[in-house]
Formats: sequence, structure tokens, C-alpha cells
Amino acid sequence: MRKIRYGVVGTGRGKTFMTPPECTGMELAAVCDRREDKLEIIKSKYDKDGTLMTFTDYDEMLKSDIDAVILANFFHEHAEFAIKAMKAGKHVMSECIAMGTLAEGVELCRAVEETGMIYMIAENYPFTKNRMEMKRLYDLGELGELLYGEGEYAHPITGKYSYDIAPGEYHWRNQIPSTYYSTHAIAPIMYITNTMPVKVNGFVPKIKDQSFRGDELRMQDPGGIIVCQMDNGAVVRTMQGAFRNTSRSTRLHCTMGACETDRNADSMTVWHEDFNRGEMPKTRTYSPDWPEHADLASAAGHGGGDFWVMYYFAEAIRKNEQPWLNVYRACAMSAIGMLAWRSACEGGRTYDVPDFSNEEERKKYENDRWTVFRKEGEDDSGMPPRTLSPWKPTDKALEKARQAWEENDYLGLGWKKKDVDMSFAKIKT
Repeated sequence: MRKIRYGVVGTGRGKTFMTPPECTGMELAAVCDRREDKLEIIKSKYDKDGTLMTFTDYDEMLKSDIDAVILANFFHEHAEFAIKAMKAGKHVMSECIAMGTLAEGVELCRAVEETGMIYMIAENYPFTKNRMEMKRLYDLGELGELLYGEGEYAHPITGKYSYDIAPGEYHWRNQIPSTYYSTHAIAPIMYITNTMPVKVNGFVPKIKDQSFRGDELRMQDPGGIIVCQMDNGAVVRTMQGAFRNTSRSTRLHCTMGACETDRNADSMTVWHEDFNRGEMPKTRTYSPDWPEHADLASAAGHGGGDFWVMYYFAEAIRKNEQPWLNVYRACAMSAIGMLAWRSACEGGRTYDVPDFSNEEERKKYENDRWTVFRKEGEDDSGMPPRTLSPWKPTDKALEKARQAWEENDYLGLGWKKKDVDMSFAKIKT
């Protein structure tokens, strides 16, 4: 089959996508990053035959003969890169989230419709072996219809590792609100049950004593809770942020049974009541098999999900059909984090989730550019990354962070030899 030549934007998380499984027929042809020193490292590791193109200018990469772009740049800066790529005739797979504002979500949907290019969000959590098995059972009708679901992505990080992956006090990881990284928690439930969120509320714990956070640099609240009404009437609760302890589980209560992934493993449990289980066992716990490509999926990151997003992206391009993780689902699962944050700041107010497939409805949001992300020195009034204002990192945490950034060659503003602010720098667009 003809190779799908693609480029990757970003040399951090982007490295995940630089060794495509052979069965996808994808070929890494280009890498883009604003730092030439990072590109040199990439060439030395991934350029096996001397043909890998590297770019510091995104516009120039889009002029090359690649077929697709994979976006692994900053969390809240994906939409503008995706839109530009599709208008240049390139298919796009974008890391999470899909957009930084609701207005960008509207623009992204319009760009997909106008260009006809394939767009997919690289949300990998639906594609662990246990969640794919839960979908199989749901589709077979064994569980019935969703009544209530829980999705959790609690990922507490402190100390040097947190400094290493978030260089700069105003790096997005240090000011992202606690509800924003919602896709890992909600996407598996949407995938298994084929439902969509239509209403959302957000809540955060308002604990005044923050001393338990120790040397954390992050400004946001320690965790966020989102409650969604789904389009079938079910209720879903998600938990995300830095709640202790780590949890990445999915739980479904349905009309005919219930199921749950183990908190941090690939096994799962299915339950049925005596009065409606028929020939099925009352309880069974097992580690399911992959539907196919077990060796490749087992070797991939994020529980196999990193393989499947590449696989499904290539499949969508070859079939010229939008994938299940299309632009409308991408925008919906991204929007609930933003809307839940507004809700949390307003005492739990209910917000409607836009139907991004409906132009009449999404038109209401085409000028909604409300954002929490800001550069150093900008006033955060009206768009705080936390409700527990005015909590700020300790001087000790800042000093430890700066030491880590020095070791990792972060080119910070004002305190290192190069006066370049990398915390919110973008590739030239």
C-alpha cells in the first residue's frame, strides 16, 4: 500500500509518533520544532536514511510533500495549527485537547467541513484492551443502556519530574485549571456507549489549607469534578487533576449490568444481578484479549492506546472516512472541561454543551474566546486558573524548579542567558 507520509509538530510528546507500526503504512517524513538543537537530536535518532526533513518554520513544513500532520505542540494551541494544515491539504491528528477556546472549536469544525480533510483527536484512553472489551459487551447488549458512569484520570505529580515536564512558571501545565484535562476521563465512556455530553456542571474542592501540596509549582486547584448529562439521559461523573492517588478507571452502571476497569491495570470486572443475568455468571473478573494486533498494541504506550490512534488515523485516511474520534466528538469532550471550569467558578452553574455538528447552534460560540492561559506579567482577573485565589507556589518550589530548568536547558525569560520566553512560544504561523 502507498505510504502515508506525515510530519510531527513538537519534539517532546511528539516522539511517541515517530516510530509508526509497519501495519499502518505510515512513514515519518518531517519534524517541526522551533528549537534547532532539539531537531538535531531527533535527526540523529530517527533519520535512518538521511531523508527526514526538519523545520523550524511550520509554514515551510506545510509546503512539503507530506500527506498528514500530527500535532504534539502545547495543550491549548492545537486548533490554529490544525486549521492551517487542513487548508494546506494535509490530514490532521491532534493531541488533546482539540482547541483552547470555544470559538476555536467552531473554526476547527468549519475547516474540516470546508476542506474535506481527515481530522482525528489522538485521545488514546478509549483504546486499552479492557475498555475495548467493555465496548464489545455494550454493543452486544449484555449490559443494556447506560444509566450512570464514572471516569477517572487522577495524576498527581510533584517534585523534580513536575518541573522537568513544565519548564517555566507560566507553562500551560502550571496554570491549566483542574477540570480542563477532561478527555482521558470522558472519552472512554463516550466510546463504549456512543453517547455525547449535552449539559455540564463543574466543582472543585475548596480546602483553605494548601500545605499538603508541598513543593508543587502548579497554580491550579488540586482536582476537579465534572458532572455531565448525556444525550441518552444518563449521568456521568468524571474526576481529573492531581487528586491523590493515581487513578485511571472507568465504571458503568447500565440497565442490565455493570462493569469496571481495574484502577490501574488491564483487567476488568462485570456484574449481573440474579434476576436478570440468565446464563451469565453473576460476577467475572478477567484480563481480555486485544481484538487484533495484540503484539503491537501490547508494546505501545498508554495501555496500547498510542498504537490504536495511529492505526485508526491511517485507516481513516485510506478509506477517506472521518474516524470515530472525529472533530465533533473531539470538540465536545474538550469543551466540557472549559465549561465545567466556568461552572466551578460560578458555584456549579449548569452549562449546555454545544452540538458542534450543528452550524446554527455553534454559531452562538464563534466569538467566545474566553481563556485562562496567559503570559508572564498579564493580569489574570476574569480568567483565573484556580478558585483558591490567591494561592501561589512557595519560594522554595520556585527555586527548585529553576534549578531543574537550568539542568534541562530551558531558555527562560530574565533569569537565564538567553532572553527568550519559551513558556508560550509558538511555531511561526
